[in-house]
Amino acid sequence: MTKMRTVDAAVAILAKEGAIEAFGLPGAAINPFYSAMRAHGGIRHTLARHVEGASHMADGYSRAADGNIGICIGTSGPAGTDMITGLYAAWADSIPMLCITGQAPVAKLHKEDFQAVDIESIAKPVTKMAMTILEPGQVPGAFQKAFQLMRSGRPGPVLLDLPFDVQMAEIEFDIDAYEPIAVEKPKASRKQLEKALDMLTAAERPLIVAGGGIINAGASAQLVELAELLNVPVIPTLMGWGAIPDDHVLMAGMVGLQTSHRYGNETMLASDFVIGIGNRWANRHTGGLDTYTAGRKFVHIDIEPTQIGRVFSPDFGIASDAGAALDGLIELARERQAAKSLPDYSGWVAECTARKGSLQRKTHFENVPIKPQRVYEEMNKAFGKDTTYVSTIGLSQIAGAQLLHVFGPRKWINAGQAGPLGWTCPAALGVVRGKPDETVVALSGDYDFQFMIEELAVGAQFNLPYIHVVVNNSYLGLIRQSQRGFNMEQNVSLAFENINSPETNGYGVDHIKVAEGLGCKAVRVENPSDLPAAFDKAKALMDEFKVPVVVEVILEKITNISMGVEINGVNEFEDLAERGEDAPTAIIALLD
Repeated sequence: MTKMRTVDAAVAILAKEGAIEAFGLPGAAINPFYSAMRAHGGIRHTLARHVEGASHMADGYSRAADGNIGICIGTSGPAGTDMITGLYAAWADSIPMLCITGQAPVAKLHKEDFQAVDIESIAKPVTKMAMTILEPGQVPGAFQKAFQLMRSGRPGPVLLDLPFDVQMAEIEFDIDAYEPIAVEKPKASRKQLEKALDMLTAAERPLIVAGGGIINAGASAQLVELAELLNVPVIPTLMGWGAIPDDHVLMAGMVGLQTSHRYGNETMLASDFVIGIGNRWANRHTGGLDTYTAGRKFVHIDIEPTQIGRVFSPDFGIASDAGAALDGLIELARERQAAKSLPDYSGWVAECTARKGSLQRKTHFENVPIKPQRVYEEMNKAFGKDTTYVSTIGLSQIAGAQLLHVFGPRKWINAGQAGPLGWTCPAALGVVRGKPDETVVALSGDYDFQFMIEELAVGAQFNLPYIHVVVNNSYLGLIRQSQRGFNMEQNVSLAFENINSPETNGYGVDHIKVAEGLGCKAVRVENPSDLPAAFDKAKALMDEFKVPVVVEVILEKITNISMGVEINGVNEFEDLAERGEDAPTAIIALLD
């Protein structure tokens, strides 16, 4: 056995567990841990400008690829409390992420020492485990348990809090003898899956709802294979978007009150059976449950048993990892295909395809200031199928999800349940770390962008290139729209006359100057005809300088994006597409 500091043992464990990408800010109470990382040399560290930003970077990195676990590191006190929003975002979307904080010495925890806070208690509601490690000998076991928990069952984040004296203590530890604890995931039985498949094949108009659990399980290929075997259309949730490519004939559109397609909602309403796999039945997907569930039966498969029945009681529920369930269903479907006992759903698929080719929203507007719909049309033209989009909240994200196209898993990365403003920029930087050779495009409104704009400097310092499209209407647009029911616009305008930048024409913050001041490149667009050239320029600048490039698009100030309170009652505020030229980048061309 080798005698070493606990922090040296912890860093060796990180490397052996495959967690080698860290984001954070050093401080006095966590300096021993930083010294261990320096001595080890196998953990890459990205210095953030704000600890919350570091937590979102770690989150984005975890979401970028199968098996990733991002690490967020900070000192004692406010560093831990700054991480809470990041922990919440990861916990809400079932993302594994490890947060490590420094802490005052054990003997001073009850003495109100400088920057000593009970971060364990604060973090527990938004983690799978939060632990202040009081004994040096517990450090290896705590890290070992953390990795098992992050990967087992419904994935999620963990926080480990390390008092200074615990970090400095020496223990006997042999990394060569260290082994990760086996990951635990429930698996559906053949009998359960037979019943689910019996229920599906008894239906006339079945659908598969594909949730983010499928992407977490790395099982998107199995989803597509099952859908093709059964010839059953798929409705991805926002977190499951990309599990089946948008241009696949069985991709039937998204459903919901906001991030939905007109054809997706109509297909859901026409269905008589739904099997949900790895999804939560989130309220912005379902809307009113009476409308959503009326006239159809439901099977729900989820890795977390307590998720089944949480929102509504399905006709049949199965606790299972999405990948294991899909593997089992594929096996059964192949057997029934060989026995020629599968129903023919070609007529139902044709109906869904017809809706996809007719119920579309207009995107081609020539207005100045620019309408947001035109921005997404031009993004569809400018960015290829390999693009990964990153977004979090607001009208920008809602309209983007209605109008952009995604062609694979982990190519739409979104803080779905928590939706914290400011998440997009730091998360995109984490995604770039996780996808260093791929095109990453972030999407923000001006308010989301301003929340953590300082993190652009991280992209400049560490050469993390991506394109950040900022649609600027100088408003808290989603809140302004939600206030319509109150006949007011209260505290939602970001507009002012910028005395240093009159060229902003009353839109307030000069995002171009701020981005350039932080070491990045930026382009402003005010006419829709200039969008293609602006995106081309952004790609060229990104390739040349290897830094984030901001494309700010000046929008009309007042825009209402399609949404409602029921999936059969979404309000369409703009003209709908009537001819192919109205929606030239639609997946299926609209027939004139």
